[in-house]
Amino acid sequence: MYYTLIGILALLILIITNHDVFFHWSQADATPVQKTYRRFLFGIMAYYVTDMLWGILDYLKLKTPLYLDTELYFIAMALGILLWTQYVVAYLEENDKFSAFLHHAGIIFFTAEMVITFCNFFIPVMFWFDEEGVYHTGFARNFMLVVQIILLLLTSIYAVRGSTLTQDGERNRYRTIGLFGIVMVIFLSIQYFNPYLPLYSIAYMLGSCLLRTFVIENEKDEYQRDLEASLNREKQQLAELVTTRKLAYTDALTHVKSKLAYMEKEEETDKEIANGTKGPFAIVAFDVNGLKYTNDNLGHDEGDRLLVNASKIICDCFDHSPVYRTGGDEFVAILEGQDYENREALMSQFNAQADENIRNDEVVVSGGIADYRPQEDNSFDRVFIRADEEMYKRKEELKKIGVYKR
Repeated sequence: MYYTLIGILALLILIITNHDVFFHWSQADATPVQKTYRRFLFGIMAYYVTDMLWGILDYLKLKTPLYLDTELYFIAMALGILLWTQYVVAYLEENDKFSAFLHHAGIIFFTAEMVITFCNFFIPVMFWFDEEGVYHTGFARNFMLVVQIILLLLTSIYAVRGSTLTQDGERNRYRTIGLFGIVMVIFLSIQYFNPYLPLYSIAYMLGSCLLRTFVIENEKDEYQRDLEASLNREKQQLAELVTTRKLAYTDALTHVKSKLAYMEKEEETDKEIANGTKGPFAIVAFDVNGLKYTNDNLGHDEGDRLLVNASKIICDCFDHSPVYRTGGDEFVAILEGQDYENREALMSQFNAQADENIRNDEVVVSGGIADYRPQEDNSFDRVFIRADEEMYKRKEELKKIGVYKR
């Protein structure tokens, strides 16, 4: 019964090492190569089943069932060779004459085995059992084993030849496929002379473990590395995109929000107004007094410092609201939430600061505010126009306080 035990052990190892292929399989997501590999594993499984039964039936000396199982045994053996040649051709993906030859040779071999096995019912050219149930091999069996050895050698040569044209990871996988054929050839050659030894099952067991460890798992590891590299590239690209967006939406000089960000906010607000979902808000329009005078008389570096200081004054006062630089000396703040609720106090504080600065000959910023009126305003621009008008009124008021050059 040791013969059967070898088959059972080989079958269990096949199922355990390839449990994902047998039990967690997605036909839709599988590649053609993966589908071919799975068919090959089922071919191995079919061989194991016939081989296990052969050991049991031979032990029990059940001649007729044993004869039928032996017929199936040779068919399963030929099916395995057919599926192996198909897998090798699919895996190497070389559409040349050699691959076409291997593909057709596997089909021809399987067909011939089927015909000879059928003929064996009438003329025992492959095998027979004597009156005592002892198994005897025929010429056709030996000939077909030699053909199998030749086909396996050809697949090994084909895989090794392909390995010379590939890189490290793929080269090792190709060589493993070639080694599978060599292992099968060695054990099959021994079984040629020892038909009662379960060497074919042992060869399949060793070969399938080699494939799983050095081809399938290696592919998974390489795929994982490629996936990680791809994710890292995506993260880097995302970081670059965030940085680029930040640069595009930030004014380079003052570091408040840019004109592009302002235009996007305006468009977003217009959509909310049109949908009737826009909550209360106010717009404060600002103008930095004296920028032209500073640029013309003190230089553009001083003009830049003037704008930076002006933006700081605005941001310090309206510190819970987005501030945008919309032009050379023009800024806009959009008040919502807390700043909107405190808008009157904030404007009083801001205007008081401007009054004090003009008297002290410091940076002066004019500001005007306007509230959004849902019943009247159908766009963001309507609110801004009123705020801009209030800003110019404030600018005139500041001129009456004193003469300033900033």
